[in-house]
Amino acid sequence: MSTTADNTFVESVRAFAQKECGSPEQRKKLRGDGSLTHNAELYAKLADLGWIGASIPVAYGGGGGKPSDACRLIEEMAYGQAPLFGLGVSLVSSTMVERFGTEAQKIDILGGVCRGEVLATAISEPGAGSDPGSMICRAERRGDSYVINGQKTWISCAHIATRILVMSRTDNSGDKHDGITMFDVPADAAGLTIRTIPTLGGDEVNDVFFDDVVVPADRVIGTEGRAWHQIMRGLNTDRLMCGAMFLGQGRRTFEDSLEYLRQREQFGRPIGSFQALRHRIADLATELECCRLLVDDLARKLDDDPDRCVPREASMVKLKVTETAKRLAVEGMQFLGGAGYTLEHDMERHLRESIIGTVYAGTSEVQREIIGRSYGL
Repeated sequence: MSTTADNTFVESVRAFAQKECGSPEQRKKLRGDGSLTHNAELYAKLADLGWIGASIPVAYGGGGGKPSDACRLIEEMAYGQAPLFGLGVSLVSSTMVERFGTEAQKIDILGGVCRGEVLATAISEPGAGSDPGSMICRAERRGDSYVINGQKTWISCAHIATRILVMSRTDNSGDKHDGITMFDVPADAAGLTIRTIPTLGGDEVNDVFFDDVVVPADRVIGTEGRAWHQIMRGLNTDRLMCGAMFLGQGRRTFEDSLEYLRQREQFGRPIGSFQALRHRIADLATELECCRLLVDDLARKLDDDPDRCVPREASMVKLKVTETAKRLAVEGMQFLGGAGYTLEHDMERHLRESIIGTVYAGTSEVQREIIGRSYGL
C-alpha cells in the first residue's frame, strides 16, 4: 500500500492538517469552547478538495478510490487533530448506501456526502445496545409511506447530519434479527427531535426521538426486513475506519509523549534517557506498529474484495487499535505527570478522545466474543 500515488495523497492530507490545525491556537479556535468535535467550515474545505469522497465511485461524485484511501484520509485527519468527527461516521454510513441503495439513492445520498453533507446511522436504542436485534423502534406501513415511532440513542453526529439512516422494526413475526428495515430520513423531518448527550469527549452523540415521522416508501435502503443482514456486511468497513481513526490518534499521542521525554530534564538529563521510561516507549512503539500492520492488512483485503466477509480480522483491528490508543493516552499522562493533566497540553484531550474508542462501534468485550467464536469456541 505504499505506491507513489498513495504517498502523495498522504503527504497532501498531512500538509492540509498541518496548515489548518497545526498550532494549539488553531485547534482551540476550531473547537470553539472545547466541546466542538466537528468544524463545519473545515469540513467544507475538505469537500472542496474532493477528498471526502475519495473512496466513493466517480459516478456519484467521488474519486473512485478504495477503502484504503478512506483509511488514509481518516488516519491523517486524526493524527493532525482536526475536529472532523463527522468524516468517519459519514464514510462508514455511505458504504451501506453504496452496497444496497438504488441508483437514484446513490446519486442523491453519496453525492451529498461528497459535497460535504454529514450522513449518520441510527441503530442503538435504550434497551438495544450491544444487542441491536432487540430494537423496538417501529416503522408501520401506511399506503406509500412508513410512519416511524420510537427512540434511538448514542447516535454519533445526528446533530450535524443532513440525513440519518434509521433502522426500525417493520415485522415482529420472525427471528429478532429479521423484520428490521433501513430508512433514509432527513434530519429535519417533521416529528424528529435530536437531543445531544453531554460527554467527556464533547458534542459527539445524541438521543433521537421519532413521533409519527413519515418516510416515503422509496426511501427504504435495500430490502425491507433485511437491514440486520445488511448491517452485518457493513461491519468490516465500520471497524476498519474506526481502526484507522484511532491509529492516527495513537500516533499523535505517541509522538507528543516522545517529544516530552526528549525535552523534559530531571536529575541533569532528559527523562527519556532513564531505562524505565525508555523501555515503556519501546513497548508502546512496538504495539503501535502492530496496529498499523493490522489496519493495512485489512484495508488491503477489502481493496481486493470490498464484499469479502472478514469478521475476525475486522474485530481484531477494532480491539487492538482502540485498546492500544487508550493505553498510549494513559501512559502519556503518566509520562507528562502534572503537565499532562493541564488544559494547555493536548494529552488530556488525547485521553478523553481515546478512552471511548473501546466502547463505541462495538465494545472490546463484543470484539473478543466475535474473535473467540470465529475459532469455534
